[in-house]
Amino acid sequence: MKKLILIRHAKSSWKHNVIDHERPLNDRGFKDANLVSNDLKERPLNIDLVLSSDAMRAKTTANIFVSNLKIDTGIVHLNHELYDFSGTNLIEVLKACDDSVNTLMLFGHNHAITAFVNTYGDSYIDNVPTSGVVVIDFDIANWKNLNKGKTVRTLFPRDLK
Repeated sequence: MKKLILIRHAKSSWKHNVIDHERPLNDRGFKDANLVSNDLKERPLNIDLVLSSDAMRAKTTANIFVSNLKIDTGIVHLNHELYDFSGTNLIEVLKACDDSVNTLMLFGHNHAITAFVNTYGDSYIDNVPTSGVVVIDFDIANWKNLNKGKTVRTLFPRDLK
């Protein structure tokens, strides 16, 4: 059994004259990432690995979650392949995960996140919002055998406001 905790990066700011990859979070992004990650503390997650896009908005979101959930920073890795909007790289990164990883937390971008949860989860989600979390369980022993899983939880900022 494998568990994937997918998180779309928090709301980013368009105020800064920077390339897309370097766009920071805005105030709402910081608030929502803290709100959602603090709610996740209520249930133990036993995370084996955290992967995040290396884009500023994704890695900042990941840092907020890691800090609030008290996750060992030694299991956190940035991956440029997750700076992906189509979802093709996201799937390849997942399939390449070591099989010793049972619970994976992954921070990425839309359209990739929403497309993935609607292809591999069993619940349709029109749009995974910024700071949104979707947890999918897969009845597999090896990540390379990724197939349809069961969407076991969603947590969106609007659920907590």
